[in-house]
Amino acid sequence: MSEFHYNPHISVDCVVFGFDDEKINILLIKRKQEGENVYALPGDLVQKGEDLDVAANRVLYELTSMENLYLEQFKTFGSPDRTSDPVDVEWIKSVREHPEARVITVAYNSLVKTQDFDYRPSSFAEEVLWHPIEKPQKLGFDHNEIANTGWAMLREKIKREPIIAFSLLPEKFTLRQLQTLYEALVGQKLDKRNFRKRMLRNRFLVAMNEKETGVSHKPAQYYRFDDAIYKEDFAKDQWFLF
Repeated sequence: MSEFHYNPHISVDCVVFGFDDEKINILLIKRKQEGENVYALPGDLVQKGEDLDVAANRVLYELTSMENLYLEQFKTFGSPDRTSDPVDVEWIKSVREHPEARVITVAYNSLVKTQDFDYRPSSFAEEVLWHPIEKPQKLGFDHNEIANTGWAMLREKIKREPIIAFSLLPEKFTLRQLQTLYEALVGQKLDKRNFRKRMLRNRFLVAMNEKETGVSHKPAQYYRFDDAIYKEDFAKDQWFLF
């Protein structure tokens, strides 16, 4: 890593969450570090003169080969103790020209459907994986704090902008699929009757004249998300979620 090209004091970290039709996962990399199994968020230093948004997309691509994601900046992390763990310090010394430099990182969020993106490790990433958020995993640096903050802020945003959640569903979906998604988002089981009653109060949830086929259980009715009605009701604050 050339000192000429990179700012040793500023980095970006990407907190990418993915829904796989059953649960929410977080994108992690396994660092190349002999004798250690360290997982972390995809992140690296910003190039000198580089726009932060450009840097986030570049770093994510260089480490995971993933591209064309919508990444949104959500917070900056700058604790002096970010790199105090001896294992992290050892790794920094092996890849950075200025391992002693204090690094402030700018974090980015994204929420995607896992099946929409291919990935493969590159650079100092030995492995790329989707890890279920319901299973705690110790991460390098302060990445657990960054990931937890990113998830909390993303959930709050979904409450304000529910269209984000519906973007994770197919064009036509059942109420069962919708409930599975929301249970994944809130991290707990929801009462089926109350959930459906609440959801069906939303005008933008439109019943289709179509049901499931080829299923062993009673075929469920399909619904679709009406973007125009949503925008109209959203402007009036007339929608009911969570």
